[in-house]
Amino acid sequence: MSNTSSKAERAWPDPLSGDELTVQLRFLDFLRATAVNKVAGLSREQAAAAPLPSWPRMSALGVLKHLTAVERWWLSIEAGGADAPSLWAGSADPSWDLAGEDDPASVVAAYRAEWERSAAALAGLTPGDRTRRGGAFTVRWVLAHVVQETARHVGHLDALRELADGEVGE
Repeated sequence: MSNTSSKAERAWPDPLSGDELTVQLRFLDFLRATAVNKVAGLSREQAAAAPLPSWPRMSALGVLKHLTAVERWWLSIEAGGADAPSLWAGSADPSWDLAGEDDPASVVAAYRAEWERSAAALAGLTPGDRTRRGGAFTVRWVLAHVVQETARHVGHLDALRELADGEVGE
């Protein structure tokens, strides 16, 4: 695979359009695109760098792999009840770890593929529905959780991108 990824189109959600589920999904789409854009143009070496002493596993690619695992678990498996393998193993979270073949293009492609899986899993659900896997959450709660987690990690990606090549937020 190529060692760079291209930018994703971002659209700020319309403040006067859409029901609760639509608004949450539009914010998630905005954050997803922002996350992808933070690795666009980086080499594998830059995107795999883990420059934070307090978190030596945190790289830009690791963040995207983690967000892929978050979506798989919370949106597809928990909310949608999909019969898909978790990207987490036990109590350890291997989603931060990179494999030799991981580069910006492959990691972004996997993340984008997860968006499609998430959309299919959420089809037909409403915010007040209980999650299909265990019923311990509402779809509203799960979406809010994924939006906040994605936003938090986009902040990490802001810092990692600046450390990689000096590019700052947009």
